[in-house]
Amino acid sequence: MPDAERSGTGLSDPRRPRVVLGVAGGIAAYKAVEVLRRFTESGHEVRVVPTPSALRFVGATTWAALSGNPVTTDVWDDADEVAHVRIGREADLVLVAPATADLMARAAAGRADDLLTGTLLTATCPVVYAPAMHTEMWQHPATRANVATLRARGAVVVEPAVGRLTGADSGPGRLPEPAEIAALGMAVLARGAAGVRPDLAGRHVLVTAGGTREYLDPVRFLGNASSGRQGYAVARAAVVRGASVTVVAANVALPEVAGARTIPVTSAAQLRDRVHEVAPSADVVVMAAAVADFRPGAPQAYKIKKESAAPGSIPLVANPDVLAELLANRRPRQVLVGFAAETGGPGGGVLDHARAKLARKPVDLLVVNEVGAGLGFEVEHNAAVVLDPRGGETAIEHTSKDLLAHRILDLVVGLTADRTDGTPAEALRVPLAAPR
Repeated sequence: MPDAERSGTGLSDPRRPRVVLGVAGGIAAYKAVEVLRRFTESGHEVRVVPTPSALRFVGATTWAALSGNPVTTDVWDDADEVAHVRIGREADLVLVAPATADLMARAAAGRADDLLTGTLLTATCPVVYAPAMHTEMWQHPATRANVATLRARGAVVVEPAVGRLTGADSGPGRLPEPAEIAALGMAVLARGAAGVRPDLAGRHVLVTAGGTREYLDPVRFLGNASSGRQGYAVARAAVVRGASVTVVAANVALPEVAGARTIPVTSAAQLRDRVHEVAPSADVVVMAAAVADFRPGAPQAYKIKKESAAPGSIPLVANPDVLAELLANRRPRQVLVGFAAETGGPGGGVLDHARAKLARKPVDLLVVNEVGAGLGFEVEHNAAVVLDPRGGETAIEHTSKDLLAHRILDLVVGLTADRTDGTPAEALRVPLAAPR
């Protein structure tokens, strides 16, 4: 981009999503460099606005070189451009990472004593805070009150990760992984003009993701190609919409969703156990994981040698049907969302198989997506048709998995709103065949 277009204090290219990356003065500031790289490499126009103390950790030259935009911390710089007003007004997203206790306290109080807090006061776009601080600071009543204030005003404040902090300390307060912070920001941007509302605030959302593995021996397993991307996208969308989120992740090689609690599992039996532990407290359960229908009947304790026997059949036994069990044991007003990854076949097309599944297991919503070569699994985009037991169908065009996740949650929010009057969930469903 020509230098003339880079001049001034605003965000220059109207054709690209415009992100303000705020950086507060914490040791985790160095991780924001990776967040910046993720945004710029995915085509976003980024303006970095650090606090003066943040420049003690990462210098202005680094931010300017990597973003291609000027860097300043002071409202007095470029006064003719009124930077503290223009930057916030022109942004599509303001993301603060790391957000320290001091920065959030000043933002909650409405102070504007540097360029970043001034930008936060004038921003009309979604604002996301990724906190990082010592555990005692995060848990202090003053910080908790400031976080509640910011959330009440519509900001997204994600829960910090749990792990190693500065020095030998460990606990909640660690900055989430940069890749996931960037993904969270992109999930907010995916909503576009619709914006992000805290319409799941106060709700507990359980999401399963990934694909289970059923081991034949310590080396080999029966599995599937699910990467967990769609389940993680649903979890991420639920976080930015204010929910408390638990993810049961089956063999997912992705950074944990920022702001969510992640429980790793391997097999279908492990997933079943963890889901049944969490589901009783969940308002919404989204079963996006690809769960194996069968497992080897007699897994071997040692690696099966090629020379040990001629190839033969492998006896399989059925795994429990977790979705059917959830239906049988759901609590009142709980919203249950199933997924159906289908290919079609001799018995009918993709939607034929999905409708038959919905008849057997009448969940509130069944998300149907065709899978196969380049479809559904291990790709960044997806398409789906969402069925409901009343015969409704909502087609979601081929789009990013983040946006598809928001479209699914739009339907979920409608159901949760319908159920706030105390009507039991069972009374809201058309009676269909019992699940098998």
